[in-house]
Amino acid sequence: MSGKIDWKGCIGTMQAKTVTPDTELINYLVDSSSNRRKTAKMIPLNETTKESVISLMYDSLRELLEALSIKEGFKIYNHECYTQFLISVVKDEELAREFDSARLLRNRLNYYGRKIPLNDAKYRIISIDKLISKVGAMVKI
Repeated sequence: MSGKIDWKGCIGTMQAKTVTPDTELINYLVDSSSNRRKTAKMIPLNETTKESVISLMYDSLRELLEALSIKEGFKIYNHECYTQFLISVVKDEELAREFDSARLLRNRLNYYGRKIPLNDAKYRIISIDKLISKVGAMVKI
């Protein structure tokens, strides 16, 4: 994992703050996540679409993490802080590692112009989809 900031650092720098859980917002985020996931699954996976599908799946996952953090009483403004939230609040280091891996992949694709082989993309999409299912089950209110 990145190790650049811990949960206390996220709170201390206001990259995460306490909030009152908002059921309406949580439901909106769950629905939005579901729509992104469905959209990603509608797109044929090929050399042209693979990075876009990964980004959509990551966005779906990140929205569910936002919903989960709000449910737990936190608003998080930094993707790295979601990793720390999973470690310190949710107490699931494996999920944190898997999310951080997806975050770093998405960053390489979106911000550094990296490409991913199609077979690797297929594997990573399946992996992110499993994370979406896991986090989605945790969000259910």
